[in-house]
Amino acid sequence: MAKLLAAADLKVLGIRLSRAQLWRLEKANRFPRRVRIAERTVAWDADEIAAWLEARKAERGAA
Repeated sequence: MAKLLAAADLKVLGIRLSRAQLWRLEKANRFPRRVRIAERTVAWDADEIAAWLEARKAERGAA
């Protein structure tokens, strides 16, 4: 079973984007897509977030 991260967990990881910005990035396939837990609750797969962060680090080195 995958570990899920809430929006507050993203902030702890240093991802301090607004919910609107996260949604725009998801729609553009530039951020992992959220998982709907309940009508007003979403979360993100921890492994996908970790991979996204690693890709950002790799981009930093390639620039």
